[in-house]
Amino acid sequence: MNHPDNLRYTDTHEWVRVEQDGTVTVGITDHAQDALGDVVFLQLPDVGRKVARTEAIAVIESVKSASDIHAPVSGTVTAVNAPVADEPEQVNRDPYGAWMFVLQPDSATELDLLLGADAYSASLG
Repeated sequence: MNHPDNLRYTDTHEWVRVEQDGTVTVGITDHAQDALGDVVFLQLPDVGRKVARTEAIAVIESVKSASDIHAPVSGTVTAVNAPVADEPEQVNRDPYGAWMFVLQPDSATELDLLLGADAYSASLG
């Protein structure tokens, strides 16, 4: 499995990229897309939505199951990737390129709760 060192991770299998402007871009990990199988549907959150850390804010469905996508930090949704919702199979082809939404964190301290690549890999067993 591929887990880039420049990203942070949640125990619910979201990846997080901290941008230079302090926002965070979020998607699901290679492990998550592999476990789901062929992704067929993605429901993204509304821009402007306020979310709490660990809150289920999006839904991803595959031919095998449906799963929630959780907010890695508390904050406000500032952007969504509509093209990936229109072509959800992008998640299977490039899970780290097929970002889903961007959050403006309420507090940067919650970022410290996220896992590094090694810790995330270790959590998978």
